[in-house]
Amino acid sequence: MADAAGPDVFRSALLAGVPHGFLGRRGGVSAGLVAGLNAGLGSDDDPAAVAENRRIAAQAVLPGAPLVGVYQVHSADCVTLSAPWADPDRPRADALVTARPGVLLGIITADCAPVLLADREAGVIGAAHAGWRGAIDGVTDRTVAAMVALGARAGSIAAAIGPCIAQASYEVDDGFRARFVDAAPGNAGFFAPGRAGHWQFDLEAYVAARLAAAGVGRVDRLGLDTYAAPDRFFSFRRACHRGEPTYGRQVSLVGLAEAGK
Repeated sequence: MADAAGPDVFRSALLAGVPHGFLGRRGGVSAGLVAGLNAGLGSDDDPAAVAENRRIAAQAVLPGAPLVGVYQVHSADCVTLSAPWADPDRPRADALVTARPGVLLGIITADCAPVLLADREAGVIGAAHAGWRGAIDGVTDRTVAAMVALGARAGSIAAAIGPCIAQASYEVDDGFRARFVDAAPGNAGFFAPGRAGHWQFDLEAYVAARLAAAGVGRVDRLGLDTYAAPDRFFSFRRACHRGEPTYGRQVSLVGLAEAGK
């Protein structure tokens, strides 16, 4: 559910007690086609507005904590954070994990699936950007493995999948489906028939299945469609279909509170 005041912050009951939030587009300072809480450094937006939106988002989740992200490239790569890095030094990856309190891990999306993970007992968290490329290549698998390397247990990890493009909005062609079915015949179940030569892909369900296969104990699917809700979320595919020259991005955050705070 979303918070009633301020920016939209969608939270998962499975991650209760862990500072986290999937931010929507409401409540920010950007204008024009990216109006709202645009957190994308690569968007056609005023950098000062993006910085303020990111500050607003961080304050809504873990006030005072620095927001740390990666330079996302639709890979399966995951990095481990021991100390915050500056934005110009962001590693090229699509997931990050840490056991360090007082920082916020951030993932940027605009239809891809943001995944936030936590093992409360071990004090280990993770965040992953799971577009279709990263998902099929195993970005969530690597995130879980990196968390385990920090002391987490896969069965104790809870994961939540935030706003992403839903099956009803995600039309793909035969070649796209064949890539998944060739990787694993069971993947056919994530595709529903569409118009001739096309299918509807369930990215959220696929990511959830990959998490479960990696041993994650509990997975929460928020079921929020970025494409179908232009007043609440940014969407790359919607912007393309409308012929818009740019699009905004939303941010998803998870952190560990410092002791005594």
